[in-house]
Amino acid sequence: MRILVMGGTWFLGKAIVEEALRRGWDVTAFNRGRSGAVNDAETVRGDRTSPDDLKRLATHGSWDAVIDTSSSEFPPRDVLLAADALRPAASRWVHVSTVSVYQGWPHHPLTEASPLLECPPDADGSFGHTGPDGSPTKYGFQKAGGEAAVRATFGDDAIVLRPGVILGPGEYIGRLPWWLVRAQRGGPIIVPAPADQTIQPIDVRDVAAFAVDRAAGDLSGRAFNVAHPQGISWAAFIGSCLDVTGSTGRPVWADAETLIEHGVKEWTELPLWRTHSGVWSVDAAHAFAAGLRCRPLVDTITETWAWMQSGGRPVEHPRWAEHGLAPEKEAGILAAVGNA
Repeated sequence: MRILVMGGTWFLGKAIVEEALRRGWDVTAFNRGRSGAVNDAETVRGDRTSPDDLKRLATHGSWDAVIDTSSSEFPPRDVLLAADALRPAASRWVHVSTVSVYQGWPHHPLTEASPLLECPPDADGSFGHTGPDGSPTKYGFQKAGGEAAVRATFGDDAIVLRPGVILGPGEYIGRLPWWLVRAQRGGPIIVPAPADQTIQPIDVRDVAAFAVDRAAGDLSGRAFNVAHPQGISWAAFIGSCLDVTGSTGRPVWADAETLIEHGVKEWTELPLWRTHSGVWSVDAAHAFAAGLRCRPLVDTITETWAWMQSGGRPVEHPRWAEHGLAPEKEAGILAAVGNA
């Protein structure tokens, strides 16, 4: 197999390149060169919004498949530009999208049959809006347009993957790293109740393996939700964070009403916490039937901490600063629930 990875030097893109190389594949990675390279992969530098750079990239083909991990930074028209430019040089396009493309996310349970947001394949970055309660999101509209762009060019040779939250070594958003650092600090730790609530993040390496499988598979024209079928409870999640960091901290469970009363921002100040009933109700049965396999999330937590302790550093990203509850704010909530 010979594949092209759009991106390919950090987090999911890097994991995809490494997985393909592990299988002995010939890999080309196209990126702007801002975050290094992966050994043994051919690296082509360029800007995917530049017709000239895309034309030059196409001369490095042909490829059995393109795996696009970098489209989240670009409006649909730029996705369309790249797909059109590379169509003569690629047999298949595996497109990494998001569950945010669904009209019902995060309010309702989702399957691949759930209706999508509508966005033209040639839309610019101004298309879409974010609702007053944070749903739908402009990001979701843009990603829906990206899917439309790929389908307009590749048709049934396009495969769409719709992951939710991706965690693991190399994470650049800062969700799991924040919880690990907070666990290590110890003391009473505010954790969202109920303790038995299941969340469905997925390990980056499992997403990468599934993407590589789809590049070589026979399920073209399909879309797959990509989420952990079993997930992990909040109690097991925080317990694992405490265990792997060797912490003597203890969870203090705060219900949604208390957290909202204290102005805690969902999704960011307590990473992975959101009150909407559908956010962790993503049906990934089709992906599982097609070969998705997910390691226990306890392993993801353990190996992310090992990566952090070994000097691993994420690519700098502005969203890192959005995540985490300030100590003084946490102290106020602890005082309110009688655990200061």
